[in-house]
Amino acid sequence: MILISEDVWSEDFASLQKRFPITHEPDLWNRKEDLKKALVSAQALVVRNRTQVTRELIESAPNLKVIARAGVGLDNIDIKAADELGVVVSAALGINAVAVAELTLGLALALARSIVDRDKSTHAGNWNRAAGTEISGKTWGLLGFGATGKAVAKLLSGFNCEVIAYDPFVESAENAKLLSLDEVIAKSDLLSIHLPATKETTGLINRELLTKMKPSAILINVGRGEVINERDLEAALIEKLIAAAALDVRASEPPKDDLFKGLSNVILTPHIAGITNESQAAINRVLVREIEAALTGAPQQYAVGAVKSAK
Repeated sequence: MILISEDVWSEDFASLQKRFPITHEPDLWNRKEDLKKALVSAQALVVRNRTQVTRELIESAPNLKVIARAGVGLDNIDIKAADELGVVVSAALGINAVAVAELTLGLALALARSIVDRDKSTHAGNWNRAAGTEISGKTWGLLGFGATGKAVAKLLSGFNCEVIAYDPFVESAENAKLLSLDEVIAKSDLLSIHLPATKETTGLINRELLTKMKPSAILINVGRGEVINERDLEAALIEKLIAAAALDVRASEPPKDDLFKGLSNVILTPHIAGITNESQAAINRVLVREIEAALTGAPQQYAVGAVKSAK
């Protein structure tokens, strides 16, 4: 049985259901005990980012062969535990990179030209034609040069930007110049974050780093919310240490605080960077192939842990 514990579905899964039984309960992630019971007979588990796939949860699934992650973040899955228990973790890494990159540029353009604020103002009957800022010719910094960082750099080639990047795990970068963290922070007119949430990155963007940014700088986070100390960022925006920010991801989702409320120089979106019709269709096609491979004994192409084929 294939168990889907979140809102993941497509024609590919409907086709898969003709060959393998599927239980699809989009809210099962929020019912821990029911989830554990359902996993007893499951051979495959499909999740997004809400299902916390802990060691305890994996141990409750004696027949589990594969965990398929519909997205790129892996911080909700205990990959070490999956490896030790012989369960494949498959994720369509890089498949939604273009979607994330396009929203990153969209948020930057919206902030540079105050599009959201001008829209509200014009709807209210005003006609504010104050000048905005161009992106073209500016220095764009990337924190993280994985699939989404590379996709942003490629799109920026049409904007004649100087693209600089910080990524300690990358030795060379096409379409970007690798620099130190402090150099990228200080030089960037626009800075976008494409980092996972790890012990090293959590709280990385704090007041100390924000004070090193240009007062005219725009900050965009499409990586993980935990990378930014949000209270420090709110203070920096109020004090005009930087010009504006756009946050597609938050430390807690959905956020339970009132941070950034009423600030006109902030755009907030609900973790949608990687979610387009095209990217979701492509991800689901990959996941269905990965699940079918696991259930028929074939190796996975998108395995992210040490286990590359199902037990």
